[in-house]
Amino acid sequence: MHIFSYVLMFFSILNILLAAIIVFKERRDASSTWAWLLVLVFIPLGGFFLYLMLGQNLNRHRLFHWDDRKKLGLEKMLKSQMAHIREGSFEFSSEPERSSQDLIYMQLLNNEAPFTSDNAVDIYTTGGEKFKNLLRDIDQAQNHIHLQYYIIKKDNLGRRIRDALIEKAKQGVKVRVLYDELGSRTLPKNFFADLRKAGGEVEVFFPSKFAFINFRMNYRNHRKIVIIDGKIGYVGGFNIGDEYLGLSPRFGNWRDTHLRIQGKAVLSMQTRFILDWNQASYGHDIDYDPVLYPKEETKGTVGMQIVTSGPESEWPQIKDGYIKMISMAKKSITIQTPYFIPDASLLDTLRIACHSGVNVNIMIPNKPDHLFVYWASLSNIGGLLKAGANVFIYDNGFIHAKSIVVDDEISSVGTANFDIRSLKLNFEINAFIYNKDVAKRLIHSFQEDVKLSRRLTWEEYQNRSRSIRFRESISRLLSPIL
Repeated sequence: MHIFSYVLMFFSILNILLAAIIVFKERRDASSTWAWLLVLVFIPLGGFFLYLMLGQNLNRHRLFHWDDRKKLGLEKMLKSQMAHIREGSFEFSSEPERSSQDLIYMQLLNNEAPFTSDNAVDIYTTGGEKFKNLLRDIDQAQNHIHLQYYIIKKDNLGRRIRDALIEKAKQGVKVRVLYDELGSRTLPKNFFADLRKAGGEVEVFFPSKFAFINFRMNYRNHRKIVIIDGKIGYVGGFNIGDEYLGLSPRFGNWRDTHLRIQGKAVLSMQTRFILDWNQASYGHDIDYDPVLYPKEETKGTVGMQIVTSGPESEWPQIKDGYIKMISMAKKSITIQTPYFIPDASLLDTLRIACHSGVNVNIMIPNKPDHLFVYWASLSNIGGLLKAGANVFIYDNGFIHAKSIVVDDEISSVGTANFDIRSLKLNFEINAFIYNKDVAKRLIHSFQEDVKLSRRLTWEEYQNRSRSIRFRESISRLLSPIL
């Protein structure tokens, strides 16, 4: 018994020291700190192991580098655009661009996201439509294909994409594939063996150094982008797998939003891919080559910025972009997201918009793919229902779209959900778009989805059962680390 007391005292002191590390070393936000302290209190030592696996702060680390980046002339371009905006001499080509110049300036300053206005945009809301066009563009590639996904599955669609890439590699097209290890954890290691034999290159983001142990498992590369010949870019919510074609018995119809972009915005996506690739590669870094950045003129007129964020960033750029967009709203805000777990700042901004007479519309799915996340979403929805927001529950399968439209003029579509994980923990990418036509197309899709949804009222939410209230409370408590 005497020895047991010493052992207990030792572990208690150790737990206090570990808690002190979290509080004083990591300097994370208070809600996340308290969540991790609760884990340490209720799961001594085991909680710290979870912290090592899930909670390390990456913003002190320089993860991404590309020494050749200076050859792009990006710094000069950014300084020139910011100077012209400050002086009031920037030549905007549309009213949404002019009215959004504060947002554009913020993304130039905080994210080094150049503004381009020559883009053409196609919007896909079904997997069949998106992958049909992607396979066509892959087939027509002449120089290179850069493909990056969070999830790639070994199923019919996964094999179709892989085989198309193998064929292009055999033709001499440079093919590079980057995927996230945790997201693609079911993918066999030899899945791309034939692609490598054909001359393609494949890398894995944040791979495990030990079997079943990954000390960066909580920080995942959630980006989904494809760049073809530096001229065509894809970005949005679809991963690669049969379920994204609506073939999953569990989810049924899969509703998502993905963009096909042509124009200079594709070059920003190219830079993001190269930064991610060079972080993951070992001895296969991409060097600057003018062919990666063609100067081909396009006939598009869509103003756009490609904005990225991640746990290594000093500022939460996509979240700040969302907050700025919402605060700019005069008439309406339309949001589609599979997970709705915003932090206090984003939630307060939406509540203030509701109280200011802005028509706030939010659509979430009727079924969970992650239970705790689902119940936390419902908990957050309740406060906005009370504030006057319109909430729609999508009943036609699963909605995975990540989009926001403000005043039918400006929009954002990409990989970032409205949750703490996307906005603080994951590596994400979004297109911020300043164009009425694109906004109206997204609103039209939302209105069509409303026909397949039911509206959740404040009265209905108040009458939910005690068991649901309990699950919501627990999930909300854990939401900072979900």
